Amino acid sequence: MLTPAEIIALDRAHVWHPYSSFVDPPPMFGVASAHGVRIKLTDGRELIDGMASWWSVIHGYGEPTINAALHDQIECLSHVMFGGLTHAPAVALAQKLVTIAPPGLATVFFADSGSVAVEVAIKMALQYQVARGRPGKRRLLSLRGGYHGDTFGAMAVCDPVTGMHSLFQGALPTQLFAPRPSVRFGDDWDPADIAACAQLLADHADELAAVIVEPIVQGAGGMWFYHPSWLAELRVLCDRHDVLLICDEIATGFGRTGELFACQHAGISPDILTLGKALTGGYLTLAATLTTRAVATTISQGTPGVFMHGPTFMANPLACRAALASIALLEASDWRGRVATIDAGLRAGLAPCRDLPQVADVRVLGAIGVVELHTPVDLRTLPEAFVARGVWVRPFGRLVYVMPAYVMSPADLAQLTAAIVAVVSTLP
Repeated sequence: MLTPAEIIALDRAHVWHPYSSFVDPPPMFGVASAHGVRIKLTDGRELIDGMASWWSVIHGYGEPTINAALHDQIECLSHVMFGGLTHAPAVALAQKLVTIAPPGLATVFFADSGSVAVEVAIKMALQYQVARGRPGKRRLLSLRGGYHGDTFGAMAVCDPVTGMHSLFQGALPTQLFAPRPSVRFGDDWDPADIAACAQLLADHADELAAVIVEPIVQGAGGMWFYHPSWLAELRVLCDRHDVLLICDEIATGFGRTGELFACQHAGISPDILTLGKALTGGYLTLAATLTTRAVATTISQGTPGVFMHGPTFMANPLACRAALASIALLEASDWRGRVATIDAGLRAGLAPCRDLPQVADVRVLGAIGVVELHTPVDLRTLPEAFVARGVWVRPFGRLVYVMPAYVMSPADLAQLTAAIVAVVSTLP
């Protein structure tokens, strides 16, 4: 077994971490184990995890029911190609997803990551328009401040100016972008907020295949919470202009905002829905793109008569089994009550940040808490400051945010928010 020092040394020598420099990486912390909402480091320290491993571990680590399901599944079938073959975990998961999804979504295409699910959604929209004899509808409309993933099609619909992918402009398809909704979740609705988006849709309807948005919560592009009426109006506009609506719920699906799916705050159903992250309870990588029977049938009856995508590990039986167990756990729990309790705890615990001069805004929705600063954070020092206080928080840009597991206790949540207040108060 490697010693803690060897793990860090070999990591530094060979491993390139996300959004980091290989030559001059930020400090790294070795993990020995994780249980519940706690991560145990190789040096023996325990951290309350405020990130739920990028928002996915909604039931906490080492959940016994999911563990048992995976042990059972690996004994009979760990993987098999999905071309020409099928299996019970995938079929059962597809049935469950269309049962709990917003009405009208009837077919499921599995993928192996959230970014790929977005690629699948984009390809569905484009192939659908070709199949129905509208090949000129080849572009997409997205939102400023949006984030949809790191693969090329997904990058093309992320914010082109302030987003992390501006480096690739010129190599990406040129898409259209509407202003970010400005009316906050919970504020009074102003119909003028969607006027610019409505005009773009009217002006470009003949060339637009779809609009893609993160419903209600813009995640990695800024952690912005907008008014449900904006999304409800967008649904009307898409129907009026014969444009598909794609809702990217990879970050928000499975209860994070207080509804099972964020688009339910607006009472709408998209034509295409992407899911990932919490789908398996954070155990294994799996994603899904759901669409209507009309979209699936139109694509299948057009030329070439098949949908042109097929990941090697799509519908992996282990991942599907984990997802089934995770959804069953969610349905059997008082997840709405838990998320509401976390919402209240985040509001109370982060409230002192509002009085700090370093802070521009504090906002909370469901199990999402955000402290927005006036200036960007230092990712080389801030995580260490949080670790020193016994919590794991990984900020980005000007945002210090948390998305804890739904099983986090009020005491742990209070310790987490107190650490945020303490660390932010020390910033210049």
